[in-house]
Amino acid sequence: SSDLISFRKATRKSAKLRLALIAPSGHGKTYGSLLIAKGMGGKTAMIDTESGRGELYGKEFDYDVVTMSAPYLPEKYIAAITAAEDAGYDNIIIDSLSHVWSGSGGLLDQQGHIADSGKGNSFTAWRTITPKHNALIDKIIGSKCHIIATMRAKTDYIITEENGRKEVKKVGLAPVQRDGLEYEFTVVFDITKDHTLNVSKDSTQLFDGTYPKLTEDIGKQLNSWLNVE
Repeated sequence: SSDLISFRKATRKSAKLRLALIAPSGHGKTYGSLLIAKGMGGKTAMIDTESGRGELYGKEFDYDVVTMSAPYLPEKYIAAITAAEDAGYDNIIIDSLSHVWSGSGGLLDQQGHIADSGKGNSFTAWRTITPKHNALIDKIIGSKCHIIATMRAKTDYIITEENGRKEVKKVGLAPVQRDGLEYEFTVVFDITKDHTLNVSKDSTQLFDGTYPKLTEDIGKQLNSWLNVE
């Protein structure tokens, strides 16, 4: 019945940040996520799939961590996010979200096992896997916490030639994640080796046309934007 539906004024204050940090290994995704969370303020929890790397910065930042090991099941991520919400954290860092896709026991692994088992072919196996992936995305989108998710980028090497001299350059490519996942996030940053941010998506329009440095101030700007009445 339509009389049970009530509308309210839209406010950014009720919105929560969904931020993705994408970079090859060693470009500062973990450290950057902690910097931004510090700028956001509040209590931060980290879901660490990187074999304890998430605890390297315990002296520099105030945060709590849970270490997740294989198999990297979406259900484990969902349970960890729920636990962080229930414990009253403001920010949840998922470092990294790529493991649920390509890690041991992750979604690609599961899809391959179903196809290899003879219970379905490579295509029909996705009927089982896609709902699991969607459940995790729904959990991230619907969380009452700010979510900062890191994703590994595939690395490649390109050969450039300047003034007759050849140089080999390492470049980051697409994130190790299901195609299109970045569209679910408010802001998507690609981190360069010198910690400059390439803004590949920005629903806030705070960083349009700029190449900001990865600092705590990014979190402060995002927090201010979210708290505009």
